[in-house]
Parts: sequence; structure tokens; C-alpha cells
Amino acid sequence: MVTRETLLEILESVKDPEIPTVSLVDLGVIYNIEIEESGVVHIQMTPTFAGCPALRFMQFEVERVLTEHGILHKVEVNFEQAWSSNLVTDRGRERLKSFGLAPPPRFIGEPDLEKLLHKVPCPFCDSVNTDLRNPFGPTLCRSMHYCNDCRQMFEQFKPV
Repeated sequence: MVTRETLLEILESVKDPEIPTVSLVDLGVIYNIEIEESGVVHIQMTPTFAGCPALRFMQFEVERVLTEHGILHKVEVNFEQAWSSNLVTDRGRERLKSFGLAPPPRFIGEPDLEKLLHKVPCPFCDSVNTDLRNPFGPTLCRSMHYCNDCRQMFEQFKPV
């Protein structure tokens, strides 16, 4: 019978299709794993945003990897469980940064506009001499920033 730890190792191979350095586990998209006595694995996942165009592809990849490992499974997308950027693991935050994306700040309570307007550390040079250029980046979950020191534009995962 497969263990939760083994499943997490297997699922680590499923990367976000837009950010191939970050697994769905580290992104916090896979939030519930249950193993029945029969060995059937139930996985619940939620999108970072309800309209995420990559959601079905991510679900397909999770199912494909489980099938490749001979694991009987049921993968469910749940829109009732809201994703939060606080679910991104520390490893996921490092991998976002290595991809050139500023990780979202952790927050308590509800995120607000102030969280978006704070000085975001540049993922290239770590400077906080940065400016928000556009709260609406190329995807719903990202904003655009500019580093005044290294003069790089960069995206940040929004705190949600």
C-alpha cells in the first residue's frame, strides 16, 4: 500500500505548466490526500484562480503520473476550497524566485491593497528599491514590478 510520503514524492514531479520549477504540491494546489483501505487514493486540488486555463491540464498530469506508478486514484478539482498564496511552501517560494518570480508575502487575515503595494524584493538582485508597475500581470495571479537597481522588470505572485 502506498503511503502519503510516497505520494508526495511522486506528485513532486508534477510541475505547474507555466512555472516548471514549482510542483503543484509546493504551490499548494494539491491540498488533500486520502488513502482508502482498499489502496485507492483520493486527491483534491484547487486552482490558484477559478478561471485558470491550465487547471484541466494540471489535473490530467496528476492523473497521468499516478497511473504511471500503478496507483488507483480519483482526482477531484474543488472550487469550494479557496487557494491562498500562504499555501506556497518555503521550497516553492525559493523555486519561484529561481524562476525569476518574486514570491508572495505571507499575511495574516485577508490580503488587501497594501500587501500589493509593499516594496517587493527583486528576485534577481534582492533589492527592495522596487516599484509596482501594474497590479495586473500576464496572468490573474501575478503583478508587474520594476527594480530601480538592476533595472529588471519582474513579476510577483500576488498575495491572495
